[in-house]
Amino acid sequence: MPKALITGITGQDGSYLAELLLSKGYEVHGIIRRSSTFNTNRVDHIYRDPHNGDKAPMRLHYGDLGSSDSLHKIIVDVQPDEIYNLAAQSHVRVSFDLPEYTGDIDGLGVTRILEAIRRSGVQVRFYQASTSELFGKAKPPQSEVTQFEPQSPYAAAKAYAYYMTRNYREGYDMFACNGILFNHESPRRGETFVTRKITRALAAILAGKQQYLYLGNLDSKRDWGYAPEYVECMWMMLQHETPMDLVIGTGESHTVREFLEEAFGYVGLDYQDYVRIDDIYYRPNEVDYLLSDPTKAKNLLGWEPRVRFHELVRIMVDADLELEGLEAPGEGKEVVDEKFGDWHDWGHQVVSMGR
Repeated sequence: MPKALITGITGQDGSYLAELLLSKGYEVHGIIRRSSTFNTNRVDHIYRDPHNGDKAPMRLHYGDLGSSDSLHKIIVDVQPDEIYNLAAQSHVRVSFDLPEYTGDIDGLGVTRILEAIRRSGVQVRFYQASTSELFGKAKPPQSEVTQFEPQSPYAAAKAYAYYMTRNYREGYDMFACNGILFNHESPRRGETFVTRKITRALAAILAGKQQYLYLGNLDSKRDWGYAPEYVECMWMMLQHETPMDLVIGTGESHTVREFLEEAFGYVGLDYQDYVRIDDIYYRPNEVDYLLSDPTKAKNLLGWEPRVRFHELVRIMVDADLELEGLEAPGEGKEVVDEKFGDWHDWGHQVVSMGR
């Protein structure tokens, strides 16, 4: 039974990846930070508590990307075959308020993992979650050869992590990959990210709990995909015979305004009646246009997105309507059932958010 260690396992990508690996027969280990409150709602349905006599395949360990010792100990104890580093301070706007913390966790934290792998002597394949924010102001479409132009502390920290991953790959013959993932969303997306903020607000408006939705730049263009597909690609990268850096995206770009039109229009509303602009949600440095060129991933891995923009929006709206106890049109559920029935249970999308 192969073993995988996931940092950030309680997040959107980590929870979907854990489900995928379990479906493939892996023993899955996740790293979580100690806290006075539990933040494991996305993985509670697959967690096994060893103190209750439960055995693998799913275990959680306390650790922190700010602590080299904890990372080294976990790697030595678990002896994983694969490590997926998905942990980060992942909110771009917040990184302007917490630049030092973002640099420490998103940048130096990756160095701590890589060095822990090297020192441990464990033969492991490593995946680093890079980001399309690396490209910043670079002219679209963006591919593996596009020059980075980071426009935030978050992107700058991720650029450091990207190059450190390459350095350890080339300097120590380590199997280490960067997945440069463009925006990927789902019903498990954090509620402060713009897509989930929109669908949660829409559900609250329909439930009579909220009157307006406050946003910033509606003209930013993003390449939005469906998170469960992207974690499949993470796994595929570590199964390839050679390590590589790959751009993962849909090859389509849409504005925030288009997301609003799609979401509100899906339930028969005009977003302009409910959306207000607040300057507080603008970034000091804006990234206007991100559009992937995922040709290399298609050619090398055979990976292509199945869920497109309008389907993604419906999946998210359906899930948030159900969380509010409202009847959902159901088109999003049909998409998931049709395209992910092999391992992805729609029920988990609602249950695992702990509402």
